[in-house]
Amino acid sequence: MPIARVASIVADNRRMVGKLVVIVALMFAFGYALVPIYRTICEALGVNVLARAELQGAAAAPASSQVDLGRTVTVEFDANARGPWDFKPAQSKVDVHPGELVTVMYEFRNRQDRTMAAQAFPSYAPAAAMAHFKKLECFCFTEHVLKPGESRQWPVVFVIDRKLPKDVRTITLSYTFFEVGGKTPPEPSRAARTTPPDRGAPAS
Repeated sequence: MPIARVASIVADNRRMVGKLVVIVALMFAFGYALVPIYRTICEALGVNVLARAELQGAAAAPASSQVDLGRTVTVEFDANARGPWDFKPAQSKVDVHPGELVTVMYEFRNRQDRTMAAQAFPSYAPAAAMAHFKKLECFCFTEHVLKPGESRQWPVVFVIDRKLPKDVRTITLSYTFFEVGGKTPPEPSRAARTTPPDRGAPAS
């Protein structure tokens, strides 16, 4: 084989190897870039509740010197159940000092004769309070599976930021509990629950 031909093949192979190295490097870079992109998109859409739980749970409990004892904020608790289950706060409201670590409980009971998966979504009033309502622990961070008739109690651990505007004296924390579709068998239809099974035609 002529030397020129061999040199051309070697040059082509080197260019091919160089391209492959660049492609592999780009693939690694793209893989690393996907992680922050995924987290950003999921946080914006409210999909990745586990990521939100990690971010909220990373907040350290405030020291006692950070509690504003000269100011009191009333936090009201509300619960909305979109389905055949019981869902309510253990107490309707609590008076707290900004910077104070507070724990409240919510109660849930599945009144159905089937297993269900559900998740709670929070809302705040006034809306401006949301940025100053810091949850360190909350059942809304994850989905929950409950067996027929099962009851649960879940905590919400939170701190009101001392930077909350002075004119906000009352905050309403409301949760709506939705069943998560596709996680459990569908609820039987009313006809299926009320119509007795066909036991065959009566004997003549």
